[in-house]
Amino acid sequence: MNKLYSIGDQVMPDVAMRVLKDEQDPLDWVGMSGIRLPMRFRDGKEVRSAPSTVQLYVNLCDPKAKGIHMSRLYMLLDEKAGKHPLAPVSVSNFLSQMLESHSDFSTRAYVEFAFDQYLRRPALVSDHAGWNNYSVVVRGEHAQGTVHVDLQFVVHYSSTCPASAALARQSIQHQFDQDFGSVGTVSATRIRHWLGSDEGIVATPHGQRSSAGVVVRVDPNSETFPLTHLIDSVEIALATPVQTAVKRVDEQEFALLNGQNPMFCEDAGRRLKTCLDAESDVVDFQVRVEHYESLHAHNAVCMVAKGLPDGFKPVP
Repeated sequence: MNKLYSIGDQVMPDVAMRVLKDEQDPLDWVGMSGIRLPMRFRDGKEVRSAPSTVQLYVNLCDPKAKGIHMSRLYMLLDEKAGKHPLAPVSVSNFLSQMLESHSDFSTRAYVEFAFDQYLRRPALVSDHAGWNNYSVVVRGEHAQGTVHVDLQFVVHYSSTCPASAALARQSIQHQFDQDFGSVGTVSATRIRHWLGSDEGIVATPHGQRSSAGVVVRVDPNSETFPLTHLIDSVEIALATPVQTAVKRVDEQEFALLNGQNPMFCEDAGRRLKTCLDAESDVVDFQVRVEHYESLHAHNAVCMVAKGLPDGFKPVP
């Protein structure tokens, strides 16, 4: 039968809480997506603010329950988001409260916050700076008495193809032989002039904008997310993150960094595994590196995880 609620003299039925006559199959997840709200989150020692998009769910395992208490979940989210900055421990507590609010028919809870992190980035050489943004997702799941809290972010960078670099050097050597092969001894001044000319640098390696999608699992009792620290560590490991404000001296430095750090996607994947293995605050991780090829119409991809027996398993 339907539950009844009264407002003044008016009695209002709650059809969602109706007990079904016949038992039904359980449902894996029921809840809401696309919830937008302002949010504060703990990033290291900082408390930052950002508009976020939230989704949250519980399972429905009571075979005679028609639906869940969606309004309870929404009100709980609104209350907790206003009181506490987002942190692993607050996500863990929120998941427990989601289950408490649905203790009659739910055993699992899931919540996800998606937002952009904006960081001020200095130029490589000049005194300029600009804002770079990073897509971030925080996920939490409470199932079978275990809580997992994961942090996901994306870093964009430039990658120069090592094979293309080798072929470009060979082409330059061939051109040098054509221009100077029969001369014998050539002065350093003449070679220097040749190297700076269009005739000298007849080939350049191809490069591409690339992305590293990183997911880390953190301690659910931690008081803060190591977000900016991890972004900094990943960008240092890759050496060629995309830039914001750029003058010619910065562009020249960026070209130098690309020349000194040619990378296949496999190289980038290994760099990031080494980087994240060294992070004590990271319980587990998985990485997806994607190079948006300028030579091919397809992309080059590498996936790697920490390698724990029961940990993340990269899936294409």
